[in-house]
Amino acid sequence: MRGVLLYFGLIILSFPLFGQEDFYKKYEFTEADTLRGALRPERTCFDVHYYDLNIKVDIDNRYLSGFVDVCYTAIEDFERLQLDLFKNMQINAIELDHKKLPFKRIHNAFFVETPLQKKGSENCLRVYYEGAPITARNAPWDGGFVWKKDQEGKDWVGVACEGTGASLWWPNKDHLSDEPDSMHIRVAVPEGLMCVSNGNLVHTLPQKNGFTRYDWKVSYPINNYNVTVNIADYAHFSETYCAEDGDSLSLDYYVLKESVSKAKKQFQQVPEMLRCFEYYFGKYPFWEDGYAMVETPYLGMEHQSAIAYGNKYMRGYLGGLIPPDMDWDYIIIHETGHEYWGNSISCEDHAEMWIHESFTTYMEALYVECTYSYADAVRYLLSQRKYIQNVQPIVGPMDVNWDEWSSSDHYYKGSWILHTLRHVINDDDLWFSILKDFYTDHQRSHITSQVFFDYVMQRTKLDLHSFFSQYLYYTQAPKLLYRAYEKDGGIALSCKWDVQVDDFKMPILVGDPFNYTQIQAEDQRKDFFIENCSLNDFQIADDLFYIDVLKID
Repeated sequence: MRGVLLYFGLIILSFPLFGQEDFYKKYEFTEADTLRGALRPERTCFDVHYYDLNIKVDIDNRYLSGFVDVCYTAIEDFERLQLDLFKNMQINAIELDHKKLPFKRIHNAFFVETPLQKKGSENCLRVYYEGAPITARNAPWDGGFVWKKDQEGKDWVGVACEGTGASLWWPNKDHLSDEPDSMHIRVAVPEGLMCVSNGNLVHTLPQKNGFTRYDWKVSYPINNYNVTVNIADYAHFSETYCAEDGDSLSLDYYVLKESVSKAKKQFQQVPEMLRCFEYYFGKYPFWEDGYAMVETPYLGMEHQSAIAYGNKYMRGYLGGLIPPDMDWDYIIIHETGHEYWGNSISCEDHAEMWIHESFTTYMEALYVECTYSYADAVRYLLSQRKYIQNVQPIVGPMDVNWDEWSSSDHYYKGSWILHTLRHVINDDDLWFSILKDFYTDHQRSHITSQVFFDYVMQRTKLDLHSFFSQYLYYTQAPKLLYRAYEKDGGIALSCKWDVQVDDFKMPILVGDPFNYTQIQAEDQRKDFFIENCSLNDFQIADDLFYIDVLKID
């Protein structure tokens, strides 16, 4: 088995990525982009295993103040490390063993001079800071705080920072590759308001000057951008979900008081959704921390164990996006899907966010297949297809602070790539076992695209290197050029792929849609004969494959 894995790994490493590299040459990346995106020695020298965030939120002045303890293990000997905090936020002091340390800011990063930290040693820095974090212009698509009022005029506050970075509001090692193993989040808010964060509420403590502190504990690894605060005069209700093995999971809902009746109706979808996702991937991944849905003043975000919900209790995506005869809430389904893909299985670099978004968008189709039918899932996928633009490769440039997606292709095209891969494999038992086994083997860990490629090719014994290269590292969809005519009671078919990758091969289903034939088309012309088929019945299954089709006379 080791030899087989190595063989397929070498195939992946030989991917021709020149299309991707050429595409991104037109982008100019700054020193600030590199400081955030790259794993420099000042970052790789230490591994964060725990954060303890302790802040006060002054809502009237839109101001934060407090400190964070950054606890780490030294991976190498070092005397200098990098942390991140946006330059509009002020660092008041940095301490190690109660002694102040010198530091230097460069853009949104800061470099701390430490006593010699020996490899294998463990220690904690405390960073005192304050400031007015940026306000989001259009959360969750750009990062920042959202400051609003509910219908009663009470404050309603949230934060979303995916892409922009958690360091817009708290000091941390702001790189996807390094998650803490656990975390405390302690937030003081004005009396009369509640703060809902990730994990489990462990303390509610009165503070001076009319504030109350809410202490939350996260007991699993967590992406920094998933750390959240939600502040409002919340109502709380709950229910229990029972897994197939009999374990019980607490489902907690925090909503504005005027929303309780609507929320109790809308959130009835949650247990059924969890059953579907458990069927495809296994139990909800953050069991001990519970599952929460929190009403927010923006559309939504996959904050781990405290999912942000702002879909206004409407079907679909604010009433649209899904076929009109379907009735399910897009934000509930999509953001919960991220608990599996994004929060449990995470990428190591923003360039590979398709691992988060493509798999989660495909989970929407799986939810439809689970609750409606396979035909309805295909129909739902077809409704997504019009949003694919093919304007940039799905995998972005590595080692920079990349948040410049000009399309949603890493959502919808990525979902269609997985739909296509299912039908390239053409064996649903194998396909679903690959999905579930891969998730199970890699849950609560970081992966790269190559890890997934390797796994699929090892399980299927198919050479898919040109498939993954064309779909993920180039913009153009494969185009099938074909001629077909009736002959001897069947169809004589000539076809070839028009693609950007050399030696491209991909099977396709053709013929009578009630009895498709799989053929292995290549980037050179090949001839086939499809038995017992007429031109009136002949189809190319472009509802099952993301391809363009062009008939040549």
